[in-house]
Amino acid sequence: MSGIGTGYDLSATTYSPDGKIFQTEYAQKAVDNSSTVLGLRCKDGVVLACEKLVLSKLLVEGSNRRIHNIDRHVGVAVAGLAPDGRMVANRAWDEAASYKRVYGEPIPGHVLCERVGSYVHMFNLYWSLRPYGSTMLMAVYDKNGPALYAVDPSGSSLRYFGTAVGKGRQAAKNEIEKLKLSEMTCREAVLEAVKILHKVHDEDGKKFELEVSWICDETNKQHQRVPAELLAEAERQAKAALEDSDMDD
Repeated sequence: MSGIGTGYDLSATTYSPDGKIFQTEYAQKAVDNSSTVLGLRCKDGVVLACEKLVLSKLLVEGSNRRIHNIDRHVGVAVAGLAPDGRMVANRAWDEAASYKRVYGEPIPGHVLCERVGSYVHMFNLYWSLRPYGSTMLMAVYDKNGPALYAVDPSGSSLRYFGTAVGKGRQAAKNEIEKLKLSEMTCREAVLEAVKILHKVHDEDGKKFELEVSWICDETNKQHQRVPAELLAEAERQAKAALEDSDMDD
């Protein structure tokens, strides 16, 4: 890769002859090589789910969070470099607080997504900065209903019915496309999200833990962690489904 981008990858302000910005592509690579994160927008809300590798037996369970609260009606999950994702999440929190302070009401999802996208894009415009190596999935439940957004390292902000980022993104997207999300409740989507993450996990022998949150009618339209008992049941069903598929093979 260094041979391809030599002379053109020293700054995010330099285009290659092919019209590429290598620093931005390298930042996207950091996201593509990270653990899988997915989001599902259902008929009654949005589910976010993250796969987190356990890097050490000494690591305290639940640390190194990748899901963050932004406001009562907004939650985000980050893929890629966790510290970069945390900085982007902090900026989203600032934007939500600023909007509420000025206008006296919660920030709409599309406004927050565009503001965060503009902030992230700014780091692709100056030679003294480097692009953020993280993609943020944003779950929102505002007056327009539930919505799922994504902001990538280039600053592009898109809205999805369902999407996945990280190492297992393509296999996860294939599984998401099979789901009838418009007919599915968030409680059902939690079970499917956990099954998908177990299925696409490709780090053989490496222990991992899941972090799952939702925002839906059941949570009174507030972003919350999925109850421990529901997550445990989802993991039990996911492992049983994997064992059944292995026996069939």
